[in-house]
Amino acid sequence: MNRKNKRKIKKIIIVATALIFILFGVLLIKEKLNNDLPPKDNKEEESVNNHNEQEEETSIEPENEPEEEEPEEPVQPEKPEQEQSPEEAENSIIIENPEKIDVLVNRRRNLPDTYIPEDLVTLSEVPTVLLNPEVNQLRNDAYEALKELFEAAKEEAGYVLCARSGYRSYNTQTSLYSSYVNSYGQQAADKYSAKPGQSEHQTGLSIDITCEALNYKLDTTFGETDEGKWVSENAHRFGYIIRYPKGKEEITGYSYEPWHIRYLGIELSEEVYESGLTLEEYFQ
Repeated sequence: MNRKNKRKIKKIIIVATALIFILFGVLLIKEKLNNDLPPKDNKEEESVNNHNEQEEETSIEPENEPEEEEPEEPVQPEKPEQEQSPEEAENSIIIENPEKIDVLVNRRRNLPDTYIPEDLVTLSEVPTVLLNPEVNQLRNDAYEALKELFEAAKEEAGYVLCARSGYRSYNTQTSLYSSYVNSYGQQAADKYSAKPGQSEHQTGLSIDITCEALNYKLDTTFGETDEGKWVSENAHRFGYIIRYPKGKEEITGYSYEPWHIRYLGIELSEEVYESGLTLEEYFQ
């Protein structure tokens, strides 16, 4: 082999060796960069998951309306002045006997901002979902009836029902409604959430219930579950009605809520159930 060819081969070997070293160096640098990167921050993912959970209750999107998420701890904000349209202001009244079992509360019949039921008791003998002690309360008669309802569901059909949100004070409803407006806007808030003084929860006679099948959230699909169907067909036996039935939105002022039951006492609840009417229609 002549000297010229030897030099050519030597150059090729040197270039190949250099390329190998360069490639090796690039791989080392890439590995070092990967090792130096901080671990992935899950906060954004958690935030998205939390937001999705909040939208599951009523899970507010057509068919799944937005859920009223109760504060985990009692909230006592200063009472703001509530804006009312001229029509609302003209037609609304303040209820004089809010303690009555058959009290009718809606967008036109408002509870006094100072009203707190005197016979509230803790839901200590039924499964509950939220930690907030305020919402784990009902008036005594409503609570005794709820215990019987839950017990019958379990013994007769094997269904385990859970209490999610019972009594809410005027101040708590103020906070909830304001949060709802901030998150979804005034129009959605007025469709799915009650203004302070217009919520049945303040009476201590209404409660939102759920079950494991819905991951203990509130959703319109509760009415399609076996548990929801049983409640719809049997709640009146224990003094409760489905307060906001499907197809009656224009009458009740609220969207369909199969999870929201209202205590009226056995006699009246059976009459309302058999009539097929809403409470508004029944009292007309």
